[in-house]
Amino acid sequence: MSDLRELYQELILDHGREPRNFRRLEGATHEALGHNPLCGDRLQVFLLIEGETVREVAFVGTGCAISTASASLMTEALKGKSLAEAETIFRRFHDMLTGEGAPDAARLKKLAVFAGVRDFPIRVKCATLPWHTFHAALARKSEAVSTE
Repeated sequence: MSDLRELYQELILDHGREPRNFRRLEGATHEALGHNPLCGDRLQVFLLIEGETVREVAFVGTGCAISTASASLMTEALKGKSLAEAETIFRRFHDMLTGEGAPDAARLKKLAVFAGVRDFPIRVKCATLPWHTFHAALARKSEAVSTE
């Protein structure tokens, strides 16, 4: 079990240090801002939606390793998914972290590395901020998403 935790920790640190899809997305059709006042995380999520598909996902901003890794892994998980699939992934991830329902680690694949965050309530907001910002971008909300 400790080997698995170490592997999960390494994946989070890797994505925290070298986030994937960390850039402004030219031609984005949707975008939103997110802020976690407790940790100081600030990010902007960009989406390119074509029809019912999330063609591209990118983000910029500053944040702790958990927030940055969550945003990075989120972009990888949602790219190329249908809007319905993206919503399902969002819901499963959120439920895993908030304890609403049994964790669905098998279906979440790499995103399951965040299951342990559930034990640290203050960090749940760090991990979910990119996801709520993604959701706000889909809804085209103009006000910034806040974890407070």
